[in-house]
Amino acid sequence: MNRRSFLKNSLTAGISMAGWFAGCSIRPIGHLYKISLAEWSLNQSLFSGIVQHLDFPAIAKREFGINAVEYVNQFFMDKAEDKSYLAEMKNRCDDLAVESVLIMCDNEGRIGDPDAMIRKQSVENHYKWITAAQFLGCHSVRVNANSEGTPEEQQKLVADGLYQLAEFGDDHNISVLVENHGGNSSNGKWLVGLLKRVHHARVGTLPDFGNFRISDNEFYDRYLGVEELLPFARGVSAKSSEFSQAGIEVRTDFLRMMRIVVKSGYRGHVGIEYSGKPLSEKDGIAATKKLLDHIHQQLLSEYQLFNG
Repeated sequence: MNRRSFLKNSLTAGISMAGWFAGCSIRPIGHLYKISLAEWSLNQSLFSGIVQHLDFPAIAKREFGINAVEYVNQFFMDKAEDKSYLAEMKNRCDDLAVESVLIMCDNEGRIGDPDAMIRKQSVENHYKWITAAQFLGCHSVRVNANSEGTPEEQQKLVADGLYQLAEFGDDHNISVLVENHGGNSSNGKWLVGLLKRVHHARVGTLPDFGNFRISDNEFYDRYLGVEELLPFARGVSAKSSEFSQAGIEVRTDFLRMMRIVVKSGYRGHVGIEYSGKPLSEKDGIAATKKLLDHIHQQLLSEYQLFNG
């Protein structure tokens, strides 16, 4: 190629690229995911009274630099309808610029109980948490898909309970999320089938990296399960339990898992949920955050820097 041909081809390529850029809405990627802190990470300290629920947002912000929190109802079980208590929590979050993301709900009965009246009561038991979530500024509550019978029967019963609860959530602009949390819910295909059966815009998933134990001797592939649940996800729970001396989580390949999360298009909060040893709760939280921060930088370098 002579000099004149080279310059002509270069100019043509330059014009083509300029036209492509002009037709794109180009913006730098600010983040691939945000980090939140799940309150269960401090469950031992909370149950023992070393830490108080009202202090949770301050701990997240001041000790770990985390600006978003995920509550567990067990740590303020009798306060769901206590407006002054909830107002104090909201004020503390506002003062710290900490976002309330969701409330994880347990011990309120089986959403899919075979008895229609008991199922209805369980659904109504969750109403107060939806109202509390709305007051605090959360976007969702997390519930459990507990039931009884064959997998097909349980799916039908849980779908009925979830639909009822989602209708109430719709009135309060709160979504209802189902976590893979043991039993049938730890089977990714069963849980996806459940959401399709409910077919309600307010119902989604909270994929957890570690909760894929279906029974004593049956485990679902965690990477497949998270991938299957992500299209419905409105949160992600980064379960961590044990770290190597190099700071790598030994039970879950976090880099592989976060690649799956990012590839899915999910851009919301990834909640740190440390529950293990020998690290203390706070050291485990710090180790998980450090790993997620490091992976975020690595994925940013791998990822396309501009979106069109």
